[in-house]
Amino acid sequence: MRHGLPRKLRIAFILQAVMVSLAIVLGVYLISAVIKHSLMNTALQEEAAHFWELYSASTAQPPPNTHNLRGYLVVKGHSNLVLPENLRDLRPGFHELKDDDLLVLVDEQPAGRLYLVFLRSQAERLAFYFGTVPIIMTLVAIYLVSWLTYRASKRLVSPVSWLARQVAEWDPRRPDVSTLAADRLPNDVQGEARQLAAALHGLAQRVTAHVARERDFTRDASHELRTPLTVIRVASDMAMAEDSPPRVARALQRIQRAGRDMEAVIDAFLILAREAEVEPQSEDFDVADIVMDEAENARALLLNKPVDLEVTLHARPRLHAPPRVFQVVVSNLLRNACSYTDRGRIDVILEPDRVIVRDTGIGMSAESMVRVFEPFYRADPSRPQGSGLGLSIVSRLCDRFGWKIELDSELGRGTTATIRFVP
Repeated sequence: MRHGLPRKLRIAFILQAVMVSLAIVLGVYLISAVIKHSLMNTALQEEAAHFWELYSASTAQPPPNTHNLRGYLVVKGHSNLVLPENLRDLRPGFHELKDDDLLVLVDEQPAGRLYLVFLRSQAERLAFYFGTVPIIMTLVAIYLVSWLTYRASKRLVSPVSWLARQVAEWDPRRPDVSTLAADRLPNDVQGEARQLAAALHGLAQRVTAHVARERDFTRDASHELRTPLTVIRVASDMAMAEDSPPRVARALQRIQRAGRDMEAVIDAFLILAREAEVEPQSEDFDVADIVMDEAENARALLLNKPVDLEVTLHARPRLHAPPRVFQVVVSNLLRNACSYTDRGRIDVILEPDRVIVRDTGIGMSAESMVRVFEPFYRADPSRPQGSGLGLSIVSRLCDRFGWKIELDSELGRGTTATIRFVP
């Protein structure tokens, strides 16, 4: 798991350490500058005040002269030639002579000028000992605490990460739930993590049972639904073989067509219910034959309607797929066209890579087009025909076999449905 909790924790702690380090490094720089300037300036000012206090008591008081501090006094009215050359041009105030590695305070009083000189390197040494060293120790402490916190956090989330890895390895159709059994959980999976493992174990068991029921239903439905249809078809074939009045013969033909349609719908539903890895029985078939047969069946739905249905064959492509599935797709599009067209015409056009069903029916609004493939949705609920499942079934079957269904409709002007396929 590339983006699991341990990785996120590691990134969070690294970012935290980096931000803290940057803040501390900036603090070191600022502290160094403060020590070298503000603090040293203050210390030299206090040293100068102390000297003038002693000088006012006795003019024989010499300027400070220690290992770190050197002082020069120029009495008012006397020449400054007693000063080192690099100090003679300095005005009263605090100065940093980088070239000479000196920090200089020039303090002017009525009695004269006092020059206090401090080694810049000594100030930097003080900044290092009183600023940098404590900061480094603070950094080490922060890094140590961050590392210990990260290790503790990693131990806390490791059970959740382990659970996530186990669930990610499940086969959705046959999840292996044995690893989440209470007696097989690692010792570090405790508390809420153990409760989560128990919930996932129960969920996986229910999913396994549900998949098994669906698989059994698919097998049983295939047998139970085909058996009465076979009886109906055999009985209608036997009746057709006998001499019957025209009216009865037409009824028998409708029964046979309805039986074939029902078989095709059952095949389509069973294919949708099967697992995606199980390939249905496919064969090469002529698309034009199915289009012509379904158009003939659809004409029976247009009786007593002033609607013409015409088929135009610009090509005779062949497909490798279950023929009954393609029959269900074309049949649903034609049934929709017949149900929602009260007058005008329906054109079925076969091209090398598509089937087009165009009608002059009631059409659909933009709002209806958004929901047209939803199960049980009907653009005109006032019409008694259909259950609203036709286009949903068409969409799912097309997705299953790599075809593409396109709809173009305008309210009051009709609808054009296109099935694109690879010949």
